[in-house]
Amino acid sequence: MSALLKKENDIVWTRCSPFKFQLHDYLSSLGPGAPVHSLDEIAKSGKFHPSIEELIHGAGAVPRPPHQDPYCEPVREGTRQLRSLLTKVVAEHRLDAFVYPSWSIPPRLIGDLNTPDGLNSGRLASPAAYPSITVPMGYVHRSLPVGLEFLGLPWSDAALIKLAYSYEQATKHRRPPITVPPLAENGVQRDKLPD
Repeated sequence: MSALLKKENDIVWTRCSPFKFQLHDYLSSLGPGAPVHSLDEIAKSGKFHPSIEELIHGAGAVPRPPHQDPYCEPVREGTRQLRSLLTKVVAEHRLDAFVYPSWSIPPRLIGDLNTPDGLNSGRLASPAAYPSITVPMGYVHRSLPVGLEFLGLPWSDAALIKLAYSYEQATKHRRPPITVPPLAENGVQRDKLPD
């Protein structure tokens, strides 16, 4: 029975994903020169890792924006309950933010769909659509950064930035990535940016 319930939940969450519509809005904002104009074009191109093919086709099959789909009411109700609970906990405990590891385990390799993904931020910040920011809190395996996420209530962005910046400056955990060259002394040159 639990496997059936999980499958039903996956169907609801897939059908109620706004990804297709949000991607369309973003691609439209790029104008006619965008390399692709829709999720459908991306799916037809085949230019994505095979491990996400099912996700691409699932998102492409979403019939209408979730806020217009009665089938998605359980998802909307879950979002309302999550927001209410987060707001209640902040008020009861007089919190400035929730603070937790961004990932509970190291990320898996591209294409590995069998090991746990360890995602924490997707379980609070994304469904609640509340602001969050992640800063380095250290490293595992000598070079793999581990993030600490600060999650706040709506319109707490400035407070979150102050908290995250203070933590980052106090701990000095951030190290420039070894796989990316440093920026030029004067920053990124505008003429080198893509259109």
